[in-house]
Amino acid sequence: VELSCIIKSTVTPDPRIEWKKIQDGETSYVFFDNKMQGDFATRAEILSRTSLVIKNTTRMDTATYRCEVAAPADTKTIDEINIQLTVQ
Repeated sequence: VELSCIIKSTVTPDPRIEWKKIQDGETSYVFFDNKMQGDFATRAEILSRTSLVIKNTTRMDTATYRCEVAAPADTKTIDEINIQLTVQ
């Protein structure tokens, strides 16, 4: 599955991008400090700097995924989007 976080424009040359998984009220890192975290390290990757691709998804991956972008040089320094993923 591919989850897309689209950055329309930024003046910050290298904005910080993080992906988090929110499940049952708990938040965990998926992509942090420019690397995959936990079990995502072996089955997920980042495409085009912003899209999260999760391979071999299971029902355990059903959650809300949050993409957070920090661009300190921009007028709006931080923004986020939540994507609900339901694996049948």
